[in-house]
Amino acid sequence: MRRENTAMTEKLRWANAALRRRFCLLALIILPSLLAARTMYLLLPHKGDENIELAMVGLFGVLFAWISVGFWTALAGVWVTLRGYDRFTVTLSCPEALELPNPEVRTAILFPVYNEDVKSFMAGIRTVLHSLRGTGQASRFDIFILSDSTNPESWVAEEEAWHEFCREEEAFGQVFYRRRRSNLSRKSGNIADFCRRWGANYRYMIVYDADSLMRGATMIRMVQAMELHPSVGILQTPPKAMNSRSLISRVQQFANHLYGPVFAAGLHYWQLGEAQYWGHNAIIRIEPFMAHCQLPRLPGKGPLSGEILSHDFVESALMRKAGYGVWLAYELDGSWEETPPTLIDELIRDRRWCQGNLQHSRLIFAHGFFPTHRALFVNGIMSYGSALLWGLFLIISSLQAIVEILVPPTYFPSTRTLFPVWPTWYPQWALTLLSSTAVLLFLPKLLAMLLVISKGAARGFGGVWSMSCGVLGEIVVSTFLAPVRMLFHSLFVVTTLLGWRVTWSAQNRGGTGTSWADAFRFHWWGTLLGFAWGGAIWVVNPGFFWWLSPIVAGLALSIPLSVWSSRASWGETAKHWGLFLTPPEIRAPEEIAALAENLRRPTPYSPFLLSRRQGFIRAVVIPSVHALHIALNRHQRRYSPAQVKRMQKLEAEALAKGPNALDRKAKSAILSDPASLHRLHVQVWELEDGPQAAQWGLCPDERE
Repeated sequence: MRRENTAMTEKLRWANAALRRRFCLLALIILPSLLAARTMYLLLPHKGDENIELAMVGLFGVLFAWISVGFWTALAGVWVTLRGYDRFTVTLSCPEALELPNPEVRTAILFPVYNEDVKSFMAGIRTVLHSLRGTGQASRFDIFILSDSTNPESWVAEEEAWHEFCREEEAFGQVFYRRRRSNLSRKSGNIADFCRRWGANYRYMIVYDADSLMRGATMIRMVQAMELHPSVGILQTPPKAMNSRSLISRVQQFANHLYGPVFAAGLHYWQLGEAQYWGHNAIIRIEPFMAHCQLPRLPGKGPLSGEILSHDFVESALMRKAGYGVWLAYELDGSWEETPPTLIDELIRDRRWCQGNLQHSRLIFAHGFFPTHRALFVNGIMSYGSALLWGLFLIISSLQAIVEILVPPTYFPSTRTLFPVWPTWYPQWALTLLSSTAVLLFLPKLLAMLLVISKGAARGFGGVWSMSCGVLGEIVVSTFLAPVRMLFHSLFVVTTLLGWRVTWSAQNRGGTGTSWADAFRFHWWGTLLGFAWGGAIWVVNPGFFWWLSPIVAGLALSIPLSVWSSRASWGETAKHWGLFLTPPEIRAPEEIAALAENLRRPTPYSPFLLSRRQGFIRAVVIPSVHALHIALNRHQRRYSPAQVKRMQKLEAEALAKGPNALDRKAKSAILSDPASLHRLHVQVWELEDGPQAAQWGLCPDERE
């Protein structure tokens, strides 16, 4: 009872503080935005008397408010960082010792994977396990590899890699592997399946992405904080980017390390116990998550119905609705993730996120959600909707510039007046408005840089000069890529609302770069739009062209920008010049260095000359892999006579034409049926030496 009263008092304290802070934030956003909109209204030649001008004023006011949110968040983050702490920081009361005294507290570490590179994510798991063992508390944690892979080659490779890992690390009984037959509801369904099967055995779960990495000490701190604060349901860490090689990913990694801590501290300051969950690198209290965070299926038809794609925001809102806090542990280090290696990969990912965030429009007014999470739903929608608003604002501005040249002004309106109405233009007001917008966009970056210098941490970014050049370089790259992102995000919003559904595909984490052919197929229409838009403005109103030139240049050059920014060689050149350096590159943390070493770890020897990417063949041919797969898939499905005949036909086709004649669906069907797989295994080993046996990787030396 005493612990519950303490938790209630604590909740009231931060809730009252949050209310005051958010009212202050609203005032800081709304009042300057109204002033900026009024200034825009007075700047226009006809003072908003025309519909086109009214639309410009309305759009500008909304967009000014949108960028104000980021500005005031960064400013709050600077304040918190300069103070050195916030009294509501969840980990402040954690003990110095990295110990978990209660042996009953167990935590599951979840690695959901979907057709990922097996060697990469297993290297991450090895690194996490070693880091935990270094704390002496590894026995309190279990690791679960939760596979939703649909590629049969990846399926077998995952099983093999898990078994070899457990044998080498003596981790049987601590590291587990499970593959779902149906990847219903994607990642959220994968986590829900774990909770149903094993959730009752653990108090907490730490959710990863396949490319996530966390320090063992950080995970101990998270468990300690959850134990000290029973009212906390989710504790989210701000992951930092790592292992970026291409130019665009290095720029994002630099921005993440330099500006990220300030924005994370600012988010904590405004949100407190009503923060958002980003889906990974976070710890979750399992009992309330299972009881209250089951995702609803949105009723109806169309793109905004069905399964919720961006599940994490909704889960955090449901956790808060149940009375538990959701906190951002902005002060915790030792949490990392990778970023998309190319612009195209980033946009493909954003396509899926866009539909998920637009679905939240149906939840804004749902019963029981707290105002802060309703605002976060709006914020998520605006993350993509703002691109469409920017596009509309630029189009309307261009139309206004054309109208001013082609349409003679009306000096005597229809209403009676003694004097003509002269269109007026105030360049000094325009410059004031432009400079205030620039302050909102760029001052947070300058403050973050000055903050790093004041703390004596500039050496981690290569020194003051390298860091300053990196900031300028990041601004240039972001300025050129912003129009491309705006165009595609606008397209994503429109096509989603028109009913185009998105597919779930594995993310590209390899960083192979974008070919010229792929860039042309992806960006040709944006390039044409850039040339047409810029050409039309140049012919009609050359003066306005120079104001619009950063936009049309980014679109017109989108093909080479996409290719060049994806090149690892360009990223390495920038690194050689001292640009976009980050502290982990100057002095690698132990975990990142260990991850690099584990990635170089050689593949265990096998007498069979079969690549690990030939998972299906390995499961058929290699006895140990075959036995492992059958052991992990013991459940024998009951087939109808028609299905039995179909399986026999697949076996005969595989035997006669070889494994390459089967598609993914056929291979998965055989792998899912232990009896069929075993019959094929026996028949393949009974083949005579020759072309048929060679297709399965068998030769006389291997069969002796």
